[in-house]
Amino acid sequence: MAHATLTKFGYPATAIVETEHWALLVRPAQVTLGSLVLCARSEALAYGDLPEEAFAEQRELVSLAERLLRELVAYERINYLMLMMVDPHVHFHVVPRYEGARAYDGTDFPDLGWPGVPNLRDSQPAPAALVTDLRNRAAKD
Repeated sequence: MAHATLTKFGYPATAIVETEHWALLVRPAQVTLGSLVLCARSEALAYGDLPEEAFAEQRELVSLAERLLRELVAYERINYLMLMMVDPHVHFHVVPRYEGARAYDGTDFPDLGWPGVPNLRDSQPAPAALVTDLRNRAAKD
């Protein structure tokens, strides 16, 4: 059964890929085009409470996320934010960063915080096709 943090970010509908310990999700509120959430599937509320195997899997999913986002948006930087203030289970917001904007399906997605911290308050809904697009890209592996 999915915990509240997974559900908050649209799991399972937003899942790109899942492993034993993690789910890589499209963030429903796009800070920049391609914003993701890497969410632990366990009930852990502290990063250090994850099992050792989760850390090896995390490396694999970080590599996958970076490849997918490089293809999708050609990011200049990437931010991993572990905030866990509102949503308590272990998760990272993965925010590709770029100067200007990127377009997807007729909509522009500017990086309103560039070159500073990401502007998490001003986001746009994820395009309907984005989950399927990223799932298909991930399946190429």
